[in-house]
Amino acid sequence: MEQLASVSETTRRVLTGALSSDDVSARDAVSEAFTQIRDITERLAEPLEPEDQVIQSMPDVSPTRWHRAHTTWFFETFLLSDERFWAAGASPPQPIDPTYDYLFNSYYQQVGPQFPRNKRGLLSRPTCSEVARYRQLVDRRIIDLVQTCPRDTLADLLSTVTLGLHHEQQHQELLLMDIKHVFFENPLMPAYGDPADDAIAVERPVGQRWSSFEGGEVPIGTDVGFHFDNEGPAHNALLIDFELCDRPVTAGDWQEFIEDGGYERPELWLSDGWATRTQQGWGHPLYWFRRDEHWYEFTLYGPRPLDL
Repeated sequence: MEQLASVSETTRRVLTGALSSDDVSARDAVSEAFTQIRDITERLAEPLEPEDQVIQSMPDVSPTRWHRAHTTWFFETFLLSDERFWAAGASPPQPIDPTYDYLFNSYYQQVGPQFPRNKRGLLSRPTCSEVARYRQLVDRRIIDLVQTCPRDTLADLLSTVTLGLHHEQQHQELLLMDIKHVFFENPLMPAYGDPADDAIAVERPVGQRWSSFEGGEVPIGTDVGFHFDNEGPAHNALLIDFELCDRPVTAGDWQEFIEDGGYERPELWLSDGWATRTQQGWGHPLYWFRRDEHWYEFTLYGPRPLDL
C-alpha cells in the first residue's frame, strides 16, 4: 500500500498554525495544503469498490462514502455558506443539496438534526460517484474562495480551513479503521492493500526495563499554534509519581496475558472494562483468531500470522 503520510513543508506549516495571513503566499499555501489533504482521502478510497464503501459493519463504523461526504459537507457548511468570506457583491452559493445538512451532519447541534449514526449503512444514495462529484465541486469553490476572500476576514478563513483539514485527517484515520472492521466481518477476509516496500522492520524486544519518574506540578495544554479546543488553555496539573516501561506492550506480552487467564480474572480489570468483557464475551483482542492451532491477526493487508 502506498505511503500517504508525507506532506509538503508548506502543508506542514499550514497544519501547525505557523502560517500567518500576513504572509504574501498565504492564499497559495492554504490552497496547496487543502488540495493535498483532500487528495489523500480520495487516494485512501481508491482501492475500494463502490460496494465496499457503503457497508456499515457495526454502529460505531461509518461507511467510507459517508466519511468522504461528511468531510466535504464540513467545508461547504462552515466556509462556503459564511458571508464574511465572500468579496463585495458576491454571496454564498445555494447548498448543493439541502438534504446533505441532515444526511452528513455528525454532531454539530447548532447546524440542525442529524441522520441516525447507526443507520448510515442503510443509505444507497447519494451514490459513490455522486459523492465524488460533490467533493470536486466543493473543492473548486473552496480554492476560489481562498483566493478571493476579503483581506479583513482572511485570517478567520485560514483558521477555519486549517481546522477542516485536521478534521479531514481525523476521518482519514477513521476511514482506515472502519475499512478494516468491514473487511474483517467478511468471511473472505479481503485485503485492502499490500504492505509497503519500505515498511519499517521492528526488532523483537527482549525483557523489560522500567524507569521511575517523579511527579509534581507539570504544564499541559497549549495556547500557541494549531490545537483543538480540548487541548487548551495551557495550565498546570498535579502528576503523581509513575513508572514507564522502556517499550510498548507486544503481541507476545498479550498472549501471555491470555494464557495466564487474564480474561478470566476480574481483579485485573476496571469495573467498566470487566462488565464490557463479560457482556461482549471477550477472550482475546478483536482482530485475533486461531487457525490450525496458531494465532493470526487480521490486518489491512489481510490475515497474517501473529507477530509474537
